[in-house]
Amino acid sequence: MELFLVAFGALFSIMNPLGTVPVFVGLTQEHSKRERAITAFWTAIDVLAILLLSFFAGKYILSFFGISLNALKIAGGMIIASSGFALLTGKFREHKGMKRQKVQDDIHSREAISLTPLAIPMLAGPGTISLLITYNQEYKFTTDILIIVGAMTLTALTIYLVLKSAYFIVKFLGASGINALSRIIGFIVIAIGVEYIIASVKSIFNL
Repeated sequence: MELFLVAFGALFSIMNPLGTVPVFVGLTQEHSKRERAITAFWTAIDVLAILLLSFFAGKYILSFFGISLNALKIAGGMIIASSGFALLTGKFREHKGMKRQKVQDDIHSREAISLTPLAIPMLAGPGTISLLITYNQEYKFTTDILIIVGAMTLTALTIYLVLKSAYFIVKFLGASGINALSRIIGFIVIAIGVEYIIASVKSIFNL
């Protein structure tokens, strides 16, 4: 149960679906309620597929490039901490590359937005992928793997529910409320990233 809560908490914090709500609302203003629900559903499915691929194919990526687990933890910790700083300073969209005019123009020219930009890079970014690759190297027992897959599934379900309720969340919390929650989550994300770096340094120096 502890592993499940840790994995779910880390994934939810790093992916920060609440931070994606304003983007989702902005991109689906002209959609009907049913169309928004469909977009939310396929975004969650795309995210789950990316999470599963990252987790199960991670070891092959590490092996192909000759990357050690400690190197991945440090790099991943830096990326995760960087995402946390972006949340804490209110620059999450810039951090995800959502402010570039070319990207914005491309977004509005697409019919389907569930895969990009919602699933990638807004939700399943480099920090999430590196975290799951690290989990793949750390947890080898079948029970642990099933628990982590369960956490990924619950995260995807949560993303669907959050996006489906995006208009209600915006109405209830407002932009300031979402911003405040994102900053709190950002602090947690920074701590997760720093923890990974500290664990790697301890492992390298056998502390």
